[in-house]
Amino acid sequence: MADLIIRDMEEGDEQYVGTCTHVNESDEIDACARQRLPWLKKMYAKGLRVKVALLGDKQVGFLYLVPIEVSPWGPLGEELMVIPCLVVTESAKHKGIGRALLEEAEEETKRQGRKGLVTPAYTHDFWFMPAGFFEACGFSAVKRRGQEVLLWKVFDEMAKAPQFLERKYRYEPITGKVAVDLFFNTFCQTSVIEAQRVREVAAEFGEHVALREYCADDRETLLHLQTPRAIFINGKEIWWGYEAPKEGIREAIRQALSNRLPEP
Repeated sequence: MADLIIRDMEEGDEQYVGTCTHVNESDEIDACARQRLPWLKKMYAKGLRVKVALLGDKQVGFLYLVPIEVSPWGPLGEELMVIPCLVVTESAKHKGIGRALLEEAEEETKRQGRKGLVTPAYTHDFWFMPAGFFEACGFSAVKRRGQEVLLWKVFDEMAKAPQFLERKYRYEPITGKVAVDLFFNTFCQTSVIEAQRVREVAAEFGEHVALREYCADDRETLLHLQTPRAIFINGKEIWWGYEAPKEGIREAIRQALSNRLPEP
């Protein structure tokens, strides 16, 4: 496609990338972008790249490329680059933009002397990181776990297969309080937004709630707990897929309180 350009993220691309294409949609998303962009820029020194696709002068997609040794989203491995997320704007789909982004990711991986590319993908009928797309682009399965699959494309036969993260969470109760265990990372917009919602809702309950935070940006924390995103209320996970809604978080805490405290 003659007018398609793939480039490293520039200043004019930052809001598009930082908001995951949701430019000027909400104050919450804009605040999230202000938190994520400094982290993305800082990680450039460690090899992270954001490849942005443009048709004419309009951004129509992007791809994150992260050295596996510093990826807060996983998987675990060495000498590989991870694609944790690839997005193409709905109006620009089926025009070869995803393939073009992957081709640039391959070239960047080789430039950095890495032995291959790996991506977490999914076999369910949903738009996010569909395994079939990556397989059609030459990726093959390394590991499978339910509807989740690790796919890779190898450039060096000595490359070692990556491994799924294996959650190590163990609930530790706090006497007299509802324990909220929050696992988050700065890479993922969904994680950043729901983490802030959890903080705000937990604060509403004052001393009745104890919030414990675990940030997967810290490598030691990720390797120890292997949980880049999750919310547990007294050891029970709450999950919506999308950003946890405040009322859902609030109701889960209320329920935990009612189970612990006697009726007046």
